[in-house]
Amino acid sequence: MYKTCRDSKLYYSLRAAATGQKRPRNEFGNKVTVVLGAQWGDEGKGKVVDLLATEADFVCRCQGGNNAGHTVVVDGKEYDFHLLPSGIINPKSISLIGNGVVIHLPGLFEEGDKNDKKGLKGWDKRLIVSDRAHIVFDFHQIVDGLQESERQAQEGKNIGTTKKGIGPAYSSKASRTGLRVCDLLGDFKDFSTRFKNLVRQYQSMYPSLEVDVEDQLKQLKEYAERLRPMVRDGVYYMYEALHGPPKKILVEGANAALLDIDFGTYPFVTSSNCTVGGVCTGLGIPPLNIGDVFGVSKAYTTRVGIGAFPTEQLNAVGELLQTRGHEVGVTTGRKRRCGWLDLVIVRYAHMINGFTAIALTKLDILDVLDEIKVGIAYKLNGKRIPHFPANMDVLHKVEVEYETFPGWKTDTSAARKWNDLPSKAQNYIRFIENHIGVPIKWVGVGKSRECMIQMF
Repeated sequence: MYKTCRDSKLYYSLRAAATGQKRPRNEFGNKVTVVLGAQWGDEGKGKVVDLLATEADFVCRCQGGNNAGHTVVVDGKEYDFHLLPSGIINPKSISLIGNGVVIHLPGLFEEGDKNDKKGLKGWDKRLIVSDRAHIVFDFHQIVDGLQESERQAQEGKNIGTTKKGIGPAYSSKASRTGLRVCDLLGDFKDFSTRFKNLVRQYQSMYPSLEVDVEDQLKQLKEYAERLRPMVRDGVYYMYEALHGPPKKILVEGANAALLDIDFGTYPFVTSSNCTVGGVCTGLGIPPLNIGDVFGVSKAYTTRVGIGAFPTEQLNAVGELLQTRGHEVGVTTGRKRRCGWLDLVIVRYAHMINGFTAIALTKLDILDVLDEIKVGIAYKLNGKRIPHFPANMDVLHKVEVEYETFPGWKTDTSAARKWNDLPSKAQNYIRFIENHIGVPIKWVGVGKSRECMIQMF
């Protein structure tokens, strides 16, 4: 037993701690690099992930479902991803859908087949799906729509969900009636019984809900066989990846900090934790293995759906940003609301996530403006407040304090390095960096991979 202890990593770790020696560099395993949204989503996370994924061995999704929408442009081809990690484009990396993701199987295969026609070959051979991931059923999507209609009828407003069934699926998960991938691939008779019980549960709440149970089960059985080769025990798979040979592991967050179920502008949020804690729970990895956390922010602010938006511009500026930025939701097709960059929310996102660096995207959209404003603080009853309000009624009442910058009135879309940017654009970037206290590592000036200027 003594020899076994002497030969273990634990022994050397304890010995190093006792003697004051430095721990081996890779003692706790490979570090995971995380990319997260710092606003209300749609910041261009897919572009940053695509940039990093070119050298990654693994690219992982940890939460959300096909309510996410990432657009990546490579070699003139535009790919839209909803469930698949954006890193699936890299033929040399493995993409993993973790246990924290809720999976709509028809959506997954439809997305894969659609991108296959665009040239994304062999995606199913390099995709791993956690057996602990919960399943979004078609009736979850119907219920999502019914719930939105009820909110509209009862309260005069809805949440503005994507109606992809994400909330109802997470509700099933939380109420312990949900069904997971491992259930689908297990005893199908038992799965069928539990599926029927779940349908009856929802029909008791929504009498108008009609579900062709036998047809759904037939389809699910077919999906199960197509899915089976991709499924692994996600926890063990990640452990092996973390503690095996040196690997570059990238985690792609869906949605964003202000849509987090705990920290976002509740109730106008998503149903998962899209901040850094969701990486640990959504993949089954320890906090010790979290390395760099990169936040992604547009050079202005957008939001899909309803809810408080302090820097929103319901004027010509907002329209210009919407038009020039092609601000339309990838998943919903809805126009995004637009406004000035709000550093209060970016700083708040940093408080929660501890960003090591920021990617600032879509700087080129501001090229034509005479002046550019940045929200730097909120005031309530004439006094600055140091925190981001939890109460949405309060957030609706805040007055934004702005810093105003002269526009650079120069086309930046051809810039490929820092010195190519006009000095006024450089000043704008440096102000953002200094105000939030996080270095800006990338500046985006266009849609393609080549348009991301790397600063360091």
